[in-house]
Amino acid sequence: MDRIIDALHNIKTSTSPEDLICYGFDASGIEMVPSAIVWPESTEDIVRIMKYASDKGIPVVPRGAGTGMTAGAVGAKGAIILSLEKMKKILEIDRENLTVLCEPGVINGRLQRELEWMGFFYPPDPASMNFCTIGGNVAENAGGPRAIKYGVTRDYVMQLEAVLPNGDVITAGVKTAKGVVGYDLARLLVGSEGTLAVLTKIRLKVIPLPEEVVTLLAVFHNLEASGDAVSKIISSKIIPRTLEFMDHETITAVEQYKPVGLPADAEAVLLIELDGYPSVITKEAEKVVDICQKLGAEIKMAEDEYARSNLWSSRRAISPALYQIKPTKINEDIVVPRNRVTEMLKRLRDISAQSGIKIVNFGHAGDGNIHVNIMVDKADPEEYRQGLSLVEKIFQETISLGGTISGEHGIGLTKASYLRMELSKKELEIMESIKRVFDPKNILNPGKIFPKQ
Repeated sequence: MDRIIDALHNIKTSTSPEDLICYGFDASGIEMVPSAIVWPESTEDIVRIMKYASDKGIPVVPRGAGTGMTAGAVGAKGAIILSLEKMKKILEIDRENLTVLCEPGVINGRLQRELEWMGFFYPPDPASMNFCTIGGNVAENAGGPRAIKYGVTRDYVMQLEAVLPNGDVITAGVKTAKGVVGYDLARLLVGSEGTLAVLTKIRLKVIPLPEEVVTLLAVFHNLEASGDAVSKIISSKIIPRTLEFMDHETITAVEQYKPVGLPADAEAVLLIELDGYPSVITKEAEKVVDICQKLGAEIKMAEDEYARSNLWSSRRAISPALYQIKPTKINEDIVVPRNRVTEMLKRLRDISAQSGIKIVNFGHAGDGNIHVNIMVDKADPEEYRQGLSLVEKIFQETISLGGTISGEHGIGLTKASYLRMELSKKELEIMESIKRVFDPKNILNPGKIFPKQ
């Protein structure tokens, strides 16, 4: 590693134990101590790093803010962590073509605030938006509450500058609104979890900021009714900006952690937002209220921006709040068809009851994305083992309903062993062959996504 420091002079590099520990884990809780950390500040720096790593056969793990849930940004001994946090410039906001060009280390929330000040809107809004980076969002194809109406990160990526594992630089995608010239490499790189290339510049589509937003809280005293409300709202041809779900255990945890006045006796709540022209969303809000009330819900409307922000602060506080239940959460982000949300919630409740292990559910019910949290204590080996054993059962139920085992967290290390449950042998062979084309030496984020043979 001392040779790395010498070879990469003028690029900030560290092998100190403190840095190695700090960059040796992400939000998955998995810890692996790498051998060095490098902080490039330009595409040229990354070219130098990758050429050196390719020549020496050293594994390189790209890293954004470390907010990923599947251990995609951790690297074992012998690996270099390539932290992109210093590449944080917003390079261009093109008002005429409605695009923004930025570096991968730009924080999602910062980009949103800069654009909103100018009257523009970048919809993808992960729960970690105030910490996570655009580069990490692209690598994981991040979504968020607004995905139901506006789509996920992939729907906004137009063009990517990227450094290949051998140090070559490519530009994938186009600056124009349309483009069909060869294979769409930009879409291939989105969601590739840092296994194919290192992103250095990202051009995103933006849209005009909606004129008005209406925020509703629907309180249900019956779990199934909340799931039914989701499918009825969508089938009524209303596409809300957000349609978020929290079950009873989630509500209790949030109120103990950061009280905002959520009803303690509710079995579930839906946080619903509509945006657009005032006259249109007023009519849509009336329809949504009618649907929910017919299913026994009580409706509250946020009267002002403070009340709206208060509700959303509770939604974004869920993840840390759950640690009050148990010190360890096994977090999964399954997706089922919208009309099967109720059925999936029933099955999750049954799995919890049969196992005696608490399962807490919340998420983006509007697009069928449920964040399933198996609450255990890792210090109790038997309880932790039982918790892990429930993951496969949950995935089996998800796939049986026509769903997928990951909606936005990716595969990384934690889900690699389950990949064959959803993908065929031939599909995996094609994906692995693509990896070999980009990275024949297997130095870029090795061991991620694909199950070990």
